[in-house]
Amino acid sequence: MNSELSGEPRHTEEGSPVGRRVFLGTLGLGALGVVTAPVLQRITESVLGTFSGKDPTGLTGLLPNGGGFRYYSVTGSVPDKNAGNYRLRIGGLVDEPRTYSLADLRALPQTRLVKDVQCVTGWRVPDTPFEGVRLSHLLDLAGVKDTARAVHFTCFDGAYTESLTLDQARRADVLVALRMQDKPIGHDHGGPVRLYVAPMYFYKSAKWLSGITVTDTVEPGYWEKLGYDVDAWVGKSNGRDDEPTS
Repeated sequence: MNSELSGEPRHTEEGSPVGRRVFLGTLGLGALGVVTAPVLQRITESVLGTFSGKDPTGLTGLLPNGGGFRYYSVTGSVPDKNAGNYRLRIGGLVDEPRTYSLADLRALPQTRLVKDVQCVTGWRVPDTPFEGVRLSHLLDLAGVKDTARAVHFTCFDGAYTESLTLDQARRADVLVALRMQDKPIGHDHGGPVRLYVAPMYFYKSAKWLSGITVTDTVEPGYWEKLGYDVDAWVGKSNGRDDEPTS
């Protein structure tokens, strides 16, 4: 994204403004963190955390940990969901609104993708497996109305939202994901169910997915309202893209 190379302050995924020199300086740390985390993570957070007992810069939010990932939340806490109480609701401009339990989703045809995960803050985790139900399959089961143009996503943290155009949502590399790195998605990774939008920056892959609403227009998501790209294609975020054939 051009904003990553500009001299203007920008927001991290935790909402803290970071200028160009500070941001670029963290990229090397982020790359190193993929290899050395969680040791580097603990050291860096300890140093940055000397300011009033927390990190006022937001820089710890730029550093990966836990197998190459840095975990973000825009709320103070997120409730745990499990096979007993998780529900995914699909509604809006559909013929048959549906509600799925975790067992229901697991019983549907599963697709496995192995792609690089790219965060807009600069770090990347290569060759990351995700498995789940293609979003297009869930939309087909619900029956999308002719007036539909987009899909809006809500999360059980009560705050995070995302959106895709209907064409984007129907791509073969967009999943309602149940597994990540060959195991069930845990709470910190956004489980038990999260969105996975392989060709876009990772903020589009909403964690703790609870609702899918088919709409007649794209509704900007949580970070888009703060200036992030709505069409967040990795690379240039300008629509340059290769559609998978299967």
